Amino acid sequence: MSDRVGIIGIGQSHFRSRRDDASYPDLVREAVVLAMADAGLELDAIQAVVYSLSPDAMVGIGNAERLGVDAVGGRNKRFLRINTGGSTGISSVAAAYYHVASGACDVVLTAGADKVGECGDSQTVLNKIWDPTYERALPLGTINMLAMSAVRYMKNTGMTQEDMARVVVKNRRHASLNPNAHLRKEVTIDDVMASRLISWPIKLMDCCPQSSGGAAMVLASEKFIRDNHLDAVWITGLAHCAETYWMGDRMGINPTAEHADAHALRRSFERSYKMAGITNPPKQVQVAELYAPFSNTEFHAIDAAGLCDIGASVPMMREGQFELGGWIPVNCSGGTLCTNAIAVTAMARVAETALQVWGRAGDHQVKGAKLGIASGNGGDHQIFGTMVIEA
Repeated sequence: MSDRVGIIGIGQSHFRSRRDDASYPDLVREAVVLAMADAGLELDAIQAVVYSLSPDAMVGIGNAERLGVDAVGGRNKRFLRINTGGSTGISSVAAAYYHVASGACDVVLTAGADKVGECGDSQTVLNKIWDPTYERALPLGTINMLAMSAVRYMKNTGMTQEDMARVVVKNRRHASLNPNAHLRKEVTIDDVMASRLISWPIKLMDCCPQSSGGAAMVLASEKFIRDNHLDAVWITGLAHCAETYWMGDRMGINPTAEHADAHALRRSFERSYKMAGITNPPKQVQVAELYAPFSNTEFHAIDAAGLCDIGASVPMMREGQFELGGWIPVNCSGGTLCTNAIAVTAMARVAETALQVWGRAGDHQVKGAKLGIASGNGGDHQIFGTMVIEA
């Protein structure tokens, strides 16, 4: 393995419900141009490209990574497509990291885009991830799957619908400070409670939006960064962990497969922390961007990150400890609840964490943050990725 791997460039488009002004390659290119300008490099410096792409059905083109080759300057370069569902973005950053850490490349670009609200019916696409014989016919879907998780978390911890609404209020307030966020209008607990029921206890405002936009990041070796006198923040820990595919196997008596929690995510964080040398996350982590597409899932993401004991995130949320200005601010960008372009949603978690420890997060900056964490969830709450980023 080579020396440390740094992040030297970040680009995010403005995420919206639709981007009729930009084709799919246009959105990718938009983010790439921003990231390359941020890194102060030309595309000729890129030695490999990791392409972050959601399922073909979301784009409407088979093997849609081919459409992006020119948009990312990938001609005659190493080119790799990644798709791990909602965790695709963080998996793509991890693949870029290993290109550099292995010594194969000095500079790697990872980029992608999505037009979730323009694909026709994203829920129809996403609901096909379920086993067609035993589970799809129930019918299981990405929303009622996590509604069941919410019910179990309520039973185990005392979380209420009002607690879920507090997460929405917090994240919308944060998003109002982030010009790239999709949903930027502040709301109240009453607003959330009055929104229409989707799958009890999840209501419309408890759900993430369908967003269009792109993101890109440039990673480089420590030697390249030093030789070229570049500024960087460092990926010091990363890991992935998978859960069983079968939803029924997460609802039995096995305490390490409780659907209310996220044990595989916890294990991923433990591995990332070990790599980064973090021994006391509540005291060492200063900011977190945790993938939570529904309000209830932010609680078990906080628990799984080891920021508190399981269930303790609920009273701590009531006390405002995860807000900007609080103990450990969580999802200062607004998070997945406010922006969800699936192919790059988890990449945005990494990018926003990097901006925080870089001191470049603008109006949603956590003062003095030097160490942050990011996560991504994919599939039927099955594939998890985590990272530690330090200044």
